[in-house]
Amino acid sequence: MDKSWMHSDRRSKAYELGVEAFLNFAVENLLTTTHIRCPCVKCVNLKLFGVGIIRDHVYFNGIDQSYKNWTFHGEPWEATTNASRNVEEDDGHSRYSFVSEEIDMDDNDFGDFGSDPYEFANVIGDGDQPVYPGCRKYTKLSALVKLYNLKAKHGMSDVCFTELLILQGDLLPEGNTIPTSMYEAKKTLCALGLSYEKMHACPNDCILYRKEYEDSTNCPTCGISRWKEGKDSILKEGVPAKVVWYFPPIPRFKRMFQSHETAKSLTWHAARKSIDGHMSHPADSPSWKLLDDKWPEFGNEPRNLRLALSSDGFNPHSSLSSRYSCWPVILVTYNLPPWLCMKRKFMMLTLLISVPKQPGNDIDVYLEPLIDDLKSLWVGIRGVYDAHNGEYFTLRAALMWTINDFPAYGNLSGCVVKGYKACPICGDDTPSHRLKNGHKICYIGHRKWLPINHPYRRQHAAFNGKPEYGIPPEPLTGEEVLHMVENGDRVCWKKKSIFFDLEYWKYLPVRHALDVMHIEKNVCDSIIGTLLEIPGKNKDGIAARLDLLNMGVKTDLQPKYGERRTRLPPGPWNLSRAEKREVCNSFYGMKVPEGYSSNIKNLVSLQDSRLLGLKSHDCHTLMQQLLPVAIRSVLEKPARYAITRLCFFFNAICAKTVDVSKLDKLEEDVVVTLCLLEKYFPPSFFDIMVHLVVHLVREVRLCGPVYFRWMYPFERYMKVLKGYVQNRTRPEGCIAERYIAEEAVEFCTQHLSDVSTVGVPSSQKMGVSKPLSGCTVSVVDPDLLNQAHLYVLENTEEVLPYIEQHMIHIKTAYPKFRKRTKWL
Repeated sequence: MDKSWMHSDRRSKAYELGVEAFLNFAVENLLTTTHIRCPCVKCVNLKLFGVGIIRDHVYFNGIDQSYKNWTFHGEPWEATTNASRNVEEDDGHSRYSFVSEEIDMDDNDFGDFGSDPYEFANVIGDGDQPVYPGCRKYTKLSALVKLYNLKAKHGMSDVCFTELLILQGDLLPEGNTIPTSMYEAKKTLCALGLSYEKMHACPNDCILYRKEYEDSTNCPTCGISRWKEGKDSILKEGVPAKVVWYFPPIPRFKRMFQSHETAKSLTWHAARKSIDGHMSHPADSPSWKLLDDKWPEFGNEPRNLRLALSSDGFNPHSSLSSRYSCWPVILVTYNLPPWLCMKRKFMMLTLLISVPKQPGNDIDVYLEPLIDDLKSLWVGIRGVYDAHNGEYFTLRAALMWTINDFPAYGNLSGCVVKGYKACPICGDDTPSHRLKNGHKICYIGHRKWLPINHPYRRQHAAFNGKPEYGIPPEPLTGEEVLHMVENGDRVCWKKKSIFFDLEYWKYLPVRHALDVMHIEKNVCDSIIGTLLEIPGKNKDGIAARLDLLNMGVKTDLQPKYGERRTRLPPGPWNLSRAEKREVCNSFYGMKVPEGYSSNIKNLVSLQDSRLLGLKSHDCHTLMQQLLPVAIRSVLEKPARYAITRLCFFFNAICAKTVDVSKLDKLEEDVVVTLCLLEKYFPPSFFDIMVHLVVHLVREVRLCGPVYFRWMYPFERYMKVLKGYVQNRTRPEGCIAERYIAEEAVEFCTQHLSDVSTVGVPSSQKMGVSKPLSGCTVSVVDPDLLNQAHLYVLENTEEVLPYIEQHMIHIKTAYPKFRKRTKWL
């Protein structure tokens, strides 16, 4: 048939005649008018509609011009094909090669059929049969996807799901195609090609048995056996001592572009209108723009991906074991809009490290396969199909930074996070001091970040007994760090990070992001623990007072030794017993909106005036809003003022939109705040977490809003992974199997209607559905409500022009009343 009309203008007569000829051809060959694949650029032959809907789609969206052989509409594959598929044998394994006259590709570019929508349609073609004879609403695949969607969304166990399938099969008419077991359901989903790799690892974390070590039986570094030994020391061949699960990210990135909606969202950052002087997304940050400027060929393609990596450990056994640790490595994509990029659906699990303890500095060994894929993504993956634009392109990706808590920060970056030089940004110039009696290192000396003529620099009695004339340290660039670790200058560095194997890594201004979530939690715990004197969290004590005496400051606070006990004079941070009770009563009586935080009332112990069991988000709400309210009338003004300033700083820095013009003032304010805390709090209060606060504004300036770089979404995802575990003896296997099953369901849901996705929560109803507890509802008189409404309108600037136009209309319509102001 003549297919030249596919390239014609959709308003032309040739296109109209071609569409009708195509529909007639499909109906004649398929013998149906209700279940025909739609070839428009959005559906790409993955959805079934009637003739009328397909006609509208082809006119409105346009036909997929790469669909040159109408195999899904009755045309034989051998008729007019421009491409040939051959199964070639390579080392005993069959693979598909794709040869095309129009697209120049490597032989293995289509080894994963996730890049080719037509091959995907062929694989799931068997699932297009109806659920039971005569059913027109559901096919076997769509019904299975909906059922599995419910399983993934609500954490249904495999046994429960199997029984549900059996019940569904009994309820439906005879001849239904519903699988009768979890095994049969998995076979259907496994045909989608979603998989993972199991790699053996040395028990001492020396190597992964891959590449040149794939066939080794002993570790070439430590000599330990690759295999697990039995109880009687008899070697058990075939049972590896340690296994790592690897989920290759490249096929998953390809599938993201397989969906029309997701492919469109991945270029959201290029199409949006940014507000000058404000940052609401990493695309507004200098780190993003540096990649665009230094590598223009990378920045000119908006479909190239910008990634972030996070890794943290969790206990998959919940409270059953406190020593077992499982470490997932997760990637997120910043190309997506803010309401999608940190959601569960787009969090990509790439590695699952199973170790009895955390991998520590040896985590680089496990990251090797991921780094190899990131290198390939930087060079480019050819032949990726973009469903939104209906074309093939070369996909590239760059890792922008990592997101971790502070101990994992040191493991991934290779820097020291303990001792005198624990700050990875200050390095050798970290302002540190060892407390003789407290036997800890404190980090005081924030006056060096003040302007050179600030009066605090000359004060010594209120600080550490000395004036301050130093200047703030300059953060090291990636090139300087690489030069230091390669030349053996490793005073502040434990190793060369594996991320430096990436070509662009040393040029990034921020390679590892500070986690505001853990910093805020630790600072909040220190403040609450010191104010309420909670054991284990109190930074005050006899040792802290003796350290003040050794430093020659606040000598009036030294311990008073008596015959029976030692008395500590009250400091600016101390509360009386009645004041502690008042603070706890304030927290106990607070009522907050539903979903704002956990029930604060349950965290308060009125018997001993403490706050117990504070989670990260509880500390977040305390620092943002609740703590300044609770201490406003009980604490001395200088200390209360310093704490309130710190709370306001965290509230400002966690905003979703950042005004760049206010960052300099914010940075000056937080330095003054830390100096005030040094002035009124003991040196033992200033651990490394308090010091890191001084660097948070710098990272906001370079990387954009904080909520793209904190651990909250990843911690929530750890909870999801923990919920995957059904078999306590094989936790990683449960996580791996259920993760790829959910990913398969998500991939199918993108091509089926009326199926909600698992990883994106449904939008909540706006407005207040019910009042807060303890409130009373009163009905407003309609006349008073109308009067208030008119009052607001008459005092709103946007409405004033309409009022003036209305007055001109009245004067024109009633000229005899023009001078009667009261009537008008």
